[in-house]
Order: sequence, then structure tokens, then C-alpha cells
Amino acid sequence: MGGRGRVGVVAGGVVVAALGLSACGASAGDDKEPEHRAFALHGRTLTVDSDDSALELVVADSDTAKGKVEVTRWFDGHVVVGGDPKVTWAMKDDRLTLRMKCSGMVADCSAKHRIVVPRGVAVTVRDGDGRVTADGFKEALRIRTSDGSVRVTGSSGPLELNSADGSVSALRIGSRQVHASTQDGSVRLELAVVPDLVESRSQDGSVTIGLPARAGTAYRVTTKTGDGSVDVSVPRDKGSSHVVSARTSDGKVTVRTVN
Repeated sequence: MGGRGRVGVVAGGVVVAALGLSACGASAGDDKEPEHRAFALHGRTLTVDSDDSALELVVADSDTAKGKVEVTRWFDGHVVVGGDPKVTWAMKDDRLTLRMKCSGMVADCSAKHRIVVPRGVAVTVRDGDGRVTADGFKEALRIRTSDGSVRVTGSSGPLELNSADGSVSALRIGSRQVHASTQDGSVRLELAVVPDLVESRSQDGSVTIGLPARAGTAYRVTTKTGDGSVDVSVPRDKGSSHVVSARTSDGKVTVRTVN
């Protein structure tokens, strides 16, 4: 069987051929009729367990959403040789589980979920593959993705942010405790309040931390880079209770003031 654009499967003497096949990338943004569902949440914690989806998390803009998690799902998928692609969602106790099945000889799928969380709920996110964004959380927020960037804005609760392969950023942050790390990518943190503890680390990428300039405030800063320059321009005091650590194995380290 020869020729470009031909896909063949031989199993038990059966031949399946597709001529003139050209795969184009699936995009969840092409889904013009997203699905919506609300799940009951009885406690003050939520765990989002996703295997392969971009995630957007926001806080409900009023107390009318109390006691429920609202999820909107976009999905686009194509499988030429294999089972039909599908996505599932389920809530058990405080765990929202999002799954995508997309397998075959020619399979191309994309999913995105927007999750609206009630006020006053602490959130943990575990995403196998996908970009994660979050905005406006006042409670503890923990995000871990195996492959994708993490971006948090406008949050004030304790932060733990980690990506195995992607950049990590936290901007306009009112958090007093921030832990941010990535195996492969940059780390960028900009704080609107004087923190108690900031720990940031990258294996391969730059680390940039912006700290408030407050009269009489100095920081206990420790830095380390295996291959790159270090630029610290904030007031420093080894005895300060405001502890900042910035480390990278390969990249520039910058600790500066922000207005």
C-alpha cells in the first residue's frame, strides 16, 4: 500500500485504508455549543482531577452560587481508526473528576473546562496535561500540572504552584505565602503585599520576583543560579522575617521592587 496521505491497518487479514487523509489540529475553541453543568459542593474544599484539558478557574461573583460548582465544557475531537472520542465529568464528595478518552491510529482531541467555584472554598488542582489559569481566590490554592503553564492573578490566599513542563506566573498577588516551581520554564511572581515567605525554583528558566517597596521594609533574600546572572535590587536584611528564595539551575535570577 503506497502513496501519501494513506492510512492502513492490517489485523487478521483485514485491511482498512483511508486515502487523501490530512489531519488538522483539534481545538476546543471550535466548539460553538459548549455543555454546562452544576455540581453540588457541601464542604469548603474542592479538588479538580483532570487528565488532559485546559482549565480556567474563577470565583463566583456572588453568594447565590454557594454550594455548587458550575462547569462549562468545550470539546473537539476526531478519531479515524479507533473508538469514538468522549469526555466525562463527575463529582464525588469534594472531588471533580474530568476525563477525556481519545485513542486510535489517527486521534486528535482538545478539551477546555471553565470552573466557577463558590466563595470561601480552598482549591487543589491536579492536571495531567493542560494549561491552568486561576483568578480571584482568597482561600488556599494549590495547582500542579504535568505539562502546561500555570497562571494565577488577583489571588490572596496561600499559593502552591507547580509545573513539570511550563512557565509559572502569579501576578497582582496579595498572598503572604507563595511556593512556585517548574522543571522546565520561567517563574514570574509579582506581589502586591509584603510577604512572609516566597519560595521559587526553576530547573531550566529564569526566576523573576517583584516585591512591594515599603518604607522601613527589608527582605531576607537568598538566590542561586547554576548558569546565569543574579540581580537583587530590594532592601536586604539577614534578620528580616520576610523571607524570599529564588533559585534556578539555568537562567537569570531577578528580585526587584514593584509599585
